[in-house]
Amino acid sequence: MLIFISNCSLNKVIKHHGVHFLESKQEKLILNLSNKNDILTNLGPPSTESTFNNDIWIYIERKETKTSMTTLGRKKLLVNNVLILEINDIGILVDKKFLNIDDMNKINFSEKETNVLSSKESFIYEFLSSLRQKINDPLGTKKIE
Repeated sequence: MLIFISNCSLNKVIKHHGVHFLESKQEKLILNLSNKNDILTNLGPPSTESTFNNDIWIYIERKETKTSMTTLGRKKLLVNNVLILEINDIGILVDKKFLNIDDMNKINFSEKETNVLSSKESFIYEFLSSLRQKINDPLGTKKIE
């Protein structure tokens, strides 16, 4: 019993994925003034890149921890931030969208399927859908029906 208790830690372990302090770092980026070099200096390389009419760079920050022993140590999501940056052909930041965990919960996903979507909308929809799926089932253990 003494060995079991001595191995317990009082500090919670927080798993961090992506860019640390994404919310504060994204505030330094100014629309129509910041360029690709500024973005790479402040945030580093993007988590996901896509090219359509303009470049779209996506940055992710995710922190999770395990809950107490009374809930059997389930994972709890602390922070889930996504930053979507749109960069024009000459490398200037033209649009940025910052989504936190509350914004993610407010996004309504349609159950309907369409065959014709612009590639830009399709990419963002698929990315956010996969992110929602990972949030709802982080271990991938739920059966897909």
